[in-house]
Amino acid sequence: QVQLVESGGGLVQAGDSLRLSCAASGRTFTTYIVGWFRQAPGKEREFVASISYNTYYADSVKGRFTISRDNAKITVYLQMNSLNAEDTAVYYCAADPGLYYNKRSAPEEYKYWGQGTQVTVSS
Repeated sequence: QVQLVESGGGLVQAGDSLRLSCAASGRTFTTYIVGWFRQAPGKEREFVASISYNTYYADSVKGRFTISRDNAKITVYLQMNSLNAEDTAVYYCAADPGLYYNKRSAPEEYKYWGQGTQVTVSS
């Protein structure tokens, strides 16, 4: 069983940056694929980024967001730069056992989920 806890969300202005953290329990987390998803009010949950053998990004965040992991801290980060109002959503961290050579962008491909952290960008 893996527990995920997100942190780092908040209210920022357009153009600002935020770094989200996803802290996990269990050392085996280092061999899990980890993804970030987001869900805006009235919209489907959508893929943002994932990290496995490689990193993958949604087109809407490519060049602005960076996903990374610190295995010593059992934490995955999402650095978000040049935020805009369309980035406003609840951001979720998700994990699934195994490492892959594809991005695994569907929510149903992930077994473990955090509780989410709100990101609000004012324009």
